[in-house]
Formats: sequence, C-alpha cells, structure tokens
Amino acid sequence: MTQNPFLISPEDLADVLGRDGVSIVDASWYLPAQNRFAKAEYEAGHIPGAVFFDQDAIVDPASNLPHTLPSPELFAEKVGELGISDKDTIVVYDGMGLFSAPRVWWMFRSFGAKDVRVLDGGFPAWQAAGLPVETTAPAPRPATFEADAEAKAAVFLPEMKEIVSSGSLQILDARPADRFAGEAPEPRAGVRPGHMPGAHSLPFLTLADNGRLKSPEALRQAFADAGIDPDKPSVTSCGSGVTAAVISLALESLGNRSSKLYDGSWTEWGSAPDTPVETGRGAKT
Repeated sequence: MTQNPFLISPEDLADVLGRDGVSIVDASWYLPAQNRFAKAEYEAGHIPGAVFFDQDAIVDPASNLPHTLPSPELFAEKVGELGISDKDTIVVYDGMGLFSAPRVWWMFRSFGAKDVRVLDGGFPAWQAAGLPVETTAPAPRPATFEADAEAKAAVFLPEMKEIVSSGSLQILDARPADRFAGEAPEPRAGVRPGHMPGAHSLPFLTLADNGRLKSPEALRQAFADAGIDPDKPSVTSCGSGVTAAVISLALESLGNRSSKLYDGSWTEWGSAPDTPVETGRGAKT
C-alpha cells in the first residue's frame, strides 16, 4: 500500500484482485464538453471485477440539481445491488486519473464505509502498468451496505449561506480560475458567473500531477500559494460537487478530518435568486 491511506497503487490493487472483501468501482464521469462517455468506456474495458457507479443515477431523484446526494436508504440499496458492503475495502477509479473518482470516494465515506481508496493514477495508470483489462461486466452478488443515517460531511444551501455570511469556514473552490473570477461563462444555463464572497480559488488540477494526487509537500505548497491553511476547517465546492472532492481528498491526505463538501456547489449557489456573488480574481486566486 502507498503511504497515503486513501490511495492505492495499481500494483497493490493487482495483488488483491479477486480477493473477497475487495470491491472495485469504476466511478468515471465526464462533462459534456469532454465528449467522452463513461458507461461506453467501461464496457470497452475496465479493471477485472469492477462495477460501474453511475453518478447521474445514484442521486436524489427529487432534486433538479446534478449529482445531489441520495438518501442513505437509496444509496445503500443501489450500492448493495452492486455487491458492495460497508465492511469492504472499496477502491474507486476513473478514466482521467484524478477527476470524478474522489466524489464517489467521498460518498462512500460520508455514508459510513471505513476503508475507501482512490486508485493512484486511475485507469490510465492501470493500463500504463500493463495490468489486465476485461470487457465483461461482473454479475455481483447482492450485499448489505449499512449506511449512516446522514452524510455528516455534506453541506446544503441553508448552512452554506450561514458559512458565507459568518466566514466560519474556509471556502475552497475547485473550478478553473477563469470561472471563479467570472471571466468565463458557466457551462449550465441560468447559472451566474463568479464565486461566493470570501472563497479561495483552488483549481483541482493544481493538486494533481499526471493524474495522480501530488505529494504532501507539493499539496501544502499548492494550498499556501492559494492563501489557504490546509489544517483549518474548510468547505469545498466546484461546479456540481464532483471535483470539489479532489480538494477534500487532498485535505484528508494532509490530516484534515474536519472538511465538508457543499453538495449543491456553484450550480445551486449561482442559480439561486438570493445568494451573493462576487467576480474578479482578487488576492485569493
């Protein structure tokens, strides 16, 4: 295993491939502009035994926001159908290396799974290592996932308004700097450009190196360059709650166990009629 308790190398995963109690999850998801299709890529080739976690399907069906957390009961039902238990070692990966997998890592941990890892370098690193790939989807045996009653690491709009108003937590925004500054349009219709007052810009790509999470020393430098103290309580955000989890993974990797993730993220904040919005890069970019 790697030194980071939240990562696993391709070689270490290969050593436990097929072992009871190890669940492998393809958590790939892409933005429309990326012109990639996660389920089709999974069907074309995936890590042996991996199940596909559909981030557009395992959501709150009553929400009109993307990727809204489902209820604990619905999450438990869906991942149980995938053959995943909360007692398993759960390894998640994606097709870009470090993009959408941390969101599913965060979801599993939020709902009570104790041992969840992100594959270091994702599927590209697995392929580069010459490790086996299969095209046949497994037929998982249903499992019991006992979910926590609530996702304590999630923040929703009422609490987020209080955080912005009070400045009680560092707000870390994973979107590209031009979207944070309001210099580039948001990809979703009806969403205002800009950022939450007091937020820090920390594009998630600044935390990665060739699809892998940077070293602890490099992570601390990236936080420092953005004017952020990685040891202070923080809330992460992005466009729709996906890449915010890259920051959450980085914080946890540095020992910060008090971070939270704003589930509605900028899609919710920027489209709400009564939320304050700022533009410009300022001193916090």
